[in-house]
Amino acid sequence: MSLSKLKNVTYFELNNEMNRPVNGQIPLHKDKEALEAFFRENVEPNTLKFENINEKIDYLLKENFLEEAFIANYTRKFIEELFALINQQNFEFKSFMAAYKFYSQYALKTDDGESYLESFEERVLYNALYFANGDEQLAHDITLEMINQRYQPATPSFLNAGRKRRGELVSCFLIQVSDDMNSIGRSINSALQLSRIGGGVGVSLSNLREAGSPIKGYENAASGVVPVMKLFEDSFSYSNQLGQRQGAGVVYLSVFHPDILAFLSTKKENADEKVRVKTLSLGVTIPDKFYELTRKNEEMYLFSPYSIEKEYGVPFNYLDITQKYDELVANPNIRKQKIKARDLENEISKLQQESGYPYIINIDTANKQNPIAGKIVMSNLCSEILQVQSLSTINDAQEYEVLGSDVSCNLGSTNIVNLMHSPDFGKSVRTMVRALSFVTDESDIQAVPSIAHGNKIAHSIGLGAMGLHTFLAKNEIAYGSKESIEFTDIYFKLLNYWTLVESNQMARERRESFGNFDQSDYANGRYFEKYINEEVVEISPVVQKLFEDIVIPTKEDWQNLAYNVIKYGLYHQNRLAVAPNGSISYINDTSASIHPITQRIEERQEKKIGKIYYPAAYLSNKTIPYYLSAFDMDMRKMIDVYAAATKHVDQGLSMTLFMKSEMDDDLYEWKTTNKLTTRDLNILRNYAFYKGIKSIYYVRTFTDDGEEIGSNQCESCVI
Repeated sequence: MSLSKLKNVTYFELNNEMNRPVNGQIPLHKDKEALEAFFRENVEPNTLKFENINEKIDYLLKENFLEEAFIANYTRKFIEELFALINQQNFEFKSFMAAYKFYSQYALKTDDGESYLESFEERVLYNALYFANGDEQLAHDITLEMINQRYQPATPSFLNAGRKRRGELVSCFLIQVSDDMNSIGRSINSALQLSRIGGGVGVSLSNLREAGSPIKGYENAASGVVPVMKLFEDSFSYSNQLGQRQGAGVVYLSVFHPDILAFLSTKKENADEKVRVKTLSLGVTIPDKFYELTRKNEEMYLFSPYSIEKEYGVPFNYLDITQKYDELVANPNIRKQKIKARDLENEISKLQQESGYPYIINIDTANKQNPIAGKIVMSNLCSEILQVQSLSTINDAQEYEVLGSDVSCNLGSTNIVNLMHSPDFGKSVRTMVRALSFVTDESDIQAVPSIAHGNKIAHSIGLGAMGLHTFLAKNEIAYGSKESIEFTDIYFKLLNYWTLVESNQMARERRESFGNFDQSDYANGRYFEKYINEEVVEISPVVQKLFEDIVIPTKEDWQNLAYNVIKYGLYHQNRLAVAPNGSISYINDTSASIHPITQRIEERQEKKIGKIYYPAAYLSNKTIPYYLSAFDMDMRKMIDVYAAATKHVDQGLSMTLFMKSEMDDDLYEWKTTNKLTTRDLNILRNYAFYKGIKSIYYVRTFTDDGEEIGSNQCESCVI
């Protein structure tokens, strides 16, 4: 919104009064007053008025704001009826932040930015019509899920659906680099193109030969991964989405790569400017063997990707380091160097303290839990996408001799608080799968053929969740308690079941399964054994009551599902992924993702505006004790919650560690201090590994002066 519209307003002042306690009480009513003032002073006077929805659509079509094709799929009578249904739901924002976020970041505006052209209800209408692609019943169903905020598409989809002048509907992308100049050059071009269309980009550099390795027989000729990192950073900075925001990328490297220390050093504050990366994110892929070596306090070997590919005929990413470790150590043809495992472990922790990086991908854990033929080698910008990839081969003309498969991320989230009150939980989830599938089916990133190819054969989606802490607090359940873990386990089991049911139904209808379905653990039935053979565990009365109106699948249900999947297949290679969320959780008036809140009254610094205060949903004297900040929480309890969900999620969960404490050696408890040790982080990463966690996103810590490290999350990713 234009700053000229921010004169003589009271809503910011009213919102800010929440930060001034009255008689020791938080004046939460001030946020409601700010919300009312925002509509009275900003939204209502600055919204273009029309007689009815069809008159507005005609205007938006004429002025090139909406695409014609998706509107033409329906009769105008149906659109009127659908919009009437939306209005019957009596949607209202529950907080000033929710309304402000929608109107400042999502609502369609006139070209001069001076007037609003749509409400939340109308954005829902266009989303439902667009994703249903002419199917009136599906449009009806999507409408009810979205207007009742049981389902929320990720920002690229929610923002762009139906718009004539729009970006892509997908959130982020994953690409690999092979150990040759053609691949490096093509990958940099891919990064430029993907960043241009608004996606965050993950890049794996593990296949590149290390610094000092030979090129065409000449020793010490290779420059290693660091110069390539700089090229990618410059590419993302240059391709900045029409100047609206910086492109964003993450590079991943194996912990057994010889350049790993140089890789980590690029993010240090005192790094030389020639090697320092300022905006590029870092991630490390860690096989099981590293945890074994650190636990035993042994030395470890770093292996040359160049000699591995020469000796074994496969790129570094595709060799199982854990399985082959001893063989690699004994093989004189493999170039290697030796360091102490715990020294490297401490270097990782020190950098996480200093910068919040690197992200951690427990790559063997991810692959052991992966039911798809092939290998997961990396993740995305938020560490929740874990899909198999295959390398491309590029010739000197920059053409694909072998077209590999890379990844695009098509995301959406369930709102746990509202979905738990759905009149039909299963139907709600199945509708969400249909909405997400349209995004996948319509995505065709021609500028990067490996992305387009991977999407075409996989049909992957990523349905996630948000609002776990809100739901638990609302029901007076402590985050990290036995009951919270039980609830999380059942909730994600339900998501898994119903997404499988719908994917199977779509495979039947379309007579098509994802590529290589017949080689998956779905096709042979092995995937379903853990549910069919699961021992019955007694559920606490508190959790039983939460699910009393929701049907929980029995062993017989899982057996029937397994039979149908084996017989008819699955349309989607991947179905579930829990992103960190951001703006979409504010719009939904709920806590982000499934992690704990950081503040009961969150303070947000908005550009050009100042501070906005956002109270946790359902905050009251009754729920305050259950809204413990993540920074005051034993992170092992949070890991336990994530572990309960991880069992049922076929991809990953973006899990941030929130650090403000020091481990007490004697009591093995957490005491509130402002000191964080590398040992704390070492303990937590190992604990997460042993609990089956696939990935760790940022490490966010508070410093002694109250500044926060690791909170500069990528906008492409968190929203």
